Amino acid sequence: MNIANKAELAECARLLAMNVAHYQMRYGKLPLDETLAMIDVPAPNNEQLELVANGMETMAAVLGSVMHGLDGETEH
Repeated sequence: MNIANKAELAECARLLAMNVAHYQMRYGKLPLDETLAMIDVPAPNNEQLELVANGMETMAAVLGSVMHGLDGETEH
């Protein structure tokens, strides 16, 4: 995230939002209030840590795809 520019971060956010919307259309509304409540938890449990790790992994993959383009070439 430190080397991504503002446009790349915005595109990453747009793609992740589309993924959430697609999931909700297919499987139903996500319980995001539970996820948001977890933000201020001082000591997350194992399930919460796994959720954060999986979310960060997904975000890193999407951001990497945005930064490198579909053809694998770096746009910087």
